[in-house]
Amino acid sequence: MTITAYIALGVILLMIVALIREMMRPGLILFSALVLFMITDIITAEEALSGFSNKGMITVALLFLVSEGVKESGILNRIGRVILPKKRKPIPRLLMQIMIPVAAISAFLNNTPVVIIFGPMLKKWADKLSLPSQKFLIPLSYATIFGGTCTLIGTSTNLLVHGMMLDRGMAGLGMFELAKVGLFIAFFGFIYMNLFSNRLLPGEKIPKFSFPNDVREYYFDLYLPKKSNLIGKEIEKRRLPGLNEFTVRTIIRDGKHIRISNSPFRLEADEQLIVAGSSENVGYLTQATEVKLKALVNVAPDFLKKSLRQVEVVIAPRFPGIQRTLGEFDFFGHYNAVVMAVHRNGERITTDLSNLELKTGDNLMLLTTEDFTRYWGESRVFYMASEIGEMDDAKDRRRRWIAMILVFFMIAGATAGQFIPEQGKVQFDMFFFAAVTAVLMAMMKIFSAKKYTKPINWDVLITIACAIGISRALQNSGAADFIARSTINLSKGFGPLGVMAAIFIITNVSTEIITNNAAAAITFPIAYAAATQLGVDPRPFFITICVAASASFSTPIGYQTNLIVQSIGNYKFSDYWKIGLPLNILALIISLLVIPRFWPF
Repeated sequence: MTITAYIALGVILLMIVALIREMMRPGLILFSALVLFMITDIITAEEALSGFSNKGMITVALLFLVSEGVKESGILNRIGRVILPKKRKPIPRLLMQIMIPVAAISAFLNNTPVVIIFGPMLKKWADKLSLPSQKFLIPLSYATIFGGTCTLIGTSTNLLVHGMMLDRGMAGLGMFELAKVGLFIAFFGFIYMNLFSNRLLPGEKIPKFSFPNDVREYYFDLYLPKKSNLIGKEIEKRRLPGLNEFTVRTIIRDGKHIRISNSPFRLEADEQLIVAGSSENVGYLTQATEVKLKALVNVAPDFLKKSLRQVEVVIAPRFPGIQRTLGEFDFFGHYNAVVMAVHRNGERITTDLSNLELKTGDNLMLLTTEDFTRYWGESRVFYMASEIGEMDDAKDRRRRWIAMILVFFMIAGATAGQFIPEQGKVQFDMFFFAAVTAVLMAMMKIFSAKKYTKPINWDVLITIACAIGISRALQNSGAADFIARSTINLSKGFGPLGVMAAIFIITNVSTEIITNNAAAAITFPIAYAAATQLGVDPRPFFITICVAASASFSTPIGYQTNLIVQSIGNYKFSDYWKIGLPLNILALIISLLVIPRFWPF
């Protein structure tokens, strides 16, 4: 292996470490790697920038606009209300009724808005029917992944691989080409979830005719004001007089934490109380005179006189206060909202919120005014976890029908476009129909034309564009050839099928710990070099990359929808690998059995 190849592998290793440690946003990390490749003369500036003009990357940007149009039209809200069962049924029937329509929708729309809208609706529906929502939210995320494996536009990774294939002069992927393997994965994935989700997912196991309630508890810091009428009174069975909706867990007296049991305990002046209760009952604490919330100590009195509402949000990657404490970051000054409580990775943050360092994926319970949703509900600073699903979807029918017709036009056009003869310089492909659809939606005011940049996830686009340049660097340096030779040597006895299995595992492990687009960028040139050295068609390997990069079931960080439902459902990191690892293995087995039959070597 040459010095250049060693340098390339070193840069890739640094990139992976930076992605795992979340040192910067993925797009900037990949761009930094691209700059290092230019500095070391592994790629030219033209090769580094080639991804920014790639048709697949631009198509992803257009699909963000199309998804925004569908979201703004209110179609998803209406569909959500239709598909959610009205009555309690056995869990397998409920899961099928929810997962199949969601997978079908996600095959054609960006997964993130689907989960942002359906997630809160699903949680509210589960609470209404006295069902533990944790049994349904991870299946919701997985359903979007199943759908994404079935079409070219189902996920940005498919379009990235498609774009890199075109970049090398090969025929790209057809609109429904991936369905040949994706439908098998979805079918067996549905069966697996029906058989094991009730056993493996957290929350009380649901017997056939029993439906326990799943209530998320928050801890709140309270203190006794000087004239509190609770001073000198006793806590009995962890309950305070007049606060029966909350249970007292800990008393802080003279700096010491005293755990409260069912035995009576007498309160003294200047004591701090840690109580547990649901978010729905926090409104009483804001008005109570006998106790005060520590979170409201420095809040202006005028704020508490306004019409307040509770909002739960999930911190998105663009939130400006990430890795800063609530004490350092003036949350109230920025958003006119008070952070009442925090959920993180299934952990209930109990005390000392001012010293809590904020992280992506944190679930915050806020006390704020109705203006919060208006100003921040559609921003990329937060994912709304309780308001978006409850917002009124009473858009006019005309917009809904226009949005549906335009999406159908895009899908039908992209599917049939390969059979339409080229007219002059016009090529009737996915890019063409996505571009026409996005422009028509803007002209017909399906989404706000003046804010068209807002729904576009620029970090994803930069990641994809840089990934294409990184892929070229691995090929130019010889690193891809070296890894391909090593992979072939390790799987000599299994031939191309063994190499395919290795490519799947490398891609799948990478996508679980970094990002799916970065994983595809790393393995694409390796797969191309391996096919060249074996003298076989590289297409089966590229299909494998698409499937493996999407099959992110074992961690919440591998796929954005997993991260969103983690906070809404109060899941722990371990909940994902318990239910998701068998799905990863299932996807590998199905890929090895199905892909060579439809795409021979």
